[in-house]
Amino acid sequence: MKISFGQSLQQKQTQALAPRMIQSMEILQMAQAALEDRIEQELVENPTLERTDEDSPSIDSEDSTDARRDRENENSKEREIEQKELVIDEDGRHNADDFERLLTLANDIPDHFDGGTRPSSNRIQESGDRQHDLIANIVDRGTTLQDHLLDQLHEMELSPELLKMCERIVSVLSAKDGGYLKVALRDLLPPDSTEDDLELAEEALAHIQQSLEPVGLGARDLRECLLLQLTADIPHLSNVRTLIMNHLEDLRDNRIPQIQKATGLTVDEINEAWEQLRHLDPRPASEFVDEHVPTVNPDMWLETDDDGNYVVKMEEGPARSLHISNFHRQRLASTEATSEEKDYIKRKLLAAQWLIDSIEQRRTTLTKTAQAIVEHQKEFFDRGPEFLKPLKMEQIAEKIGVHVTTVSRAVGDKWLETHRGILPLRMFFVGGTTTEDGEDVAWNKIRIELQKLIDSEDKAKPYSDVEIMRRLKTLGFNVARRTVTKYREKMDIPSSRQRRDWSQK
Repeated sequence: MKISFGQSLQQKQTQALAPRMIQSMEILQMAQAALEDRIEQELVENPTLERTDEDSPSIDSEDSTDARRDRENENSKEREIEQKELVIDEDGRHNADDFERLLTLANDIPDHFDGGTRPSSNRIQESGDRQHDLIANIVDRGTTLQDHLLDQLHEMELSPELLKMCERIVSVLSAKDGGYLKVALRDLLPPDSTEDDLELAEEALAHIQQSLEPVGLGARDLRECLLLQLTADIPHLSNVRTLIMNHLEDLRDNRIPQIQKATGLTVDEINEAWEQLRHLDPRPASEFVDEHVPTVNPDMWLETDDDGNYVVKMEEGPARSLHISNFHRQRLASTEATSEEKDYIKRKLLAAQWLIDSIEQRRTTLTKTAQAIVEHQKEFFDRGPEFLKPLKMEQIAEKIGVHVTTVSRAVGDKWLETHRGILPLRMFFVGGTTTEDGEDVAWNKIRIELQKLIDSEDKAKPYSDVEIMRRLKTLGFNVARRTVTKYREKMDIPSSRQRRDWSQK
């Protein structure tokens, strides 16, 4: 093999994203809460960025819609005035001139300069105050499953060995798993354990299952969990026990004739026992699962103008309360500042202005995107969910003149407050099909019609997926059988066999 050295020219085209563009995309993609966190972080780390004291950093969840709209109108008027008349600082320099100077600072910043965090003492104090407020407002931790069980155990008179083993078993029970024991008892014992240790573990498990609440805890499977909950006063106890022991899968699949044949019970007797079985809890520890749902603060809201058109409105937002520190701008022009200090201030000033511009750009892009979506889905807002139209992100991107990835970032985790509820922007992007009349309809409308067919069917002879497909075609929806099956399963609608009522003839 011959190895040679030489020089050659090669032309290659590459695309690189500027740091400012990357930051703008990140800001655009952030939800409102994440944006507030980002601003708080920048306020701590960047001493040249300040917030106007009288401006609130977040939307008051208790604000009325009318008050919010009045505030938006006032802010809009102020913005128009500011565009016509530049605000003059105390030193006689225009903000616009400062902005232009900031745009040229990047060329003067040396590449080797270390722009590490240097917060002032005031910033450190403010950060500590915010952290204290955050801790003070954390919701108290509720009682966990382990807390609940250990409290019961410690009130009982148990031998130290039995108590210790019970505590070990309790430690592996999870509320998310419903309180089931997911590990083998022997796995909870040390490698050198004896049969006596295993017997102690079995005794401890029996104590947990029989003496602690909620009843059904510590079961190895669903069958054991339900059996633990049976009591002598349950009606049709013998039949209920039979169904649990031998026919849980048959009940799941609604195979009533097979149960009849195996047990000799009538359909009515099976249904009576099944009704009692439904009162048992298959996940007894589910009440200890933390089901906290975060509050959704809408990013925008919808209102109508004098002509009845829908108009998307948005809070002026945090960018209007942020500004560049006059002190640091003056310090930058001062002859007393060292070159290292000026380099530091230049970098921080530029970062602060970039953040303000990125937040304002986010506001503009979100408003344009939401307005275009609302105009396309006008019939949905006028007439309801059945009139949601097919919509692709490419359509909105083309309409407002941006890339489709910008639309994707803009609608992610963003919410719109409307007269039909607080809705995620992503829900308006749906696929669809074309009817025999050439009308474009969204899959959502087909799902609504599918649900209507299921609700109106004869439960003694429920529709098969093929029959549902045929009936949808008579309504003008040309869909395949596999499409019907896919959406039926997504809607958690059982199959025709599972929907059949065997008590009806």
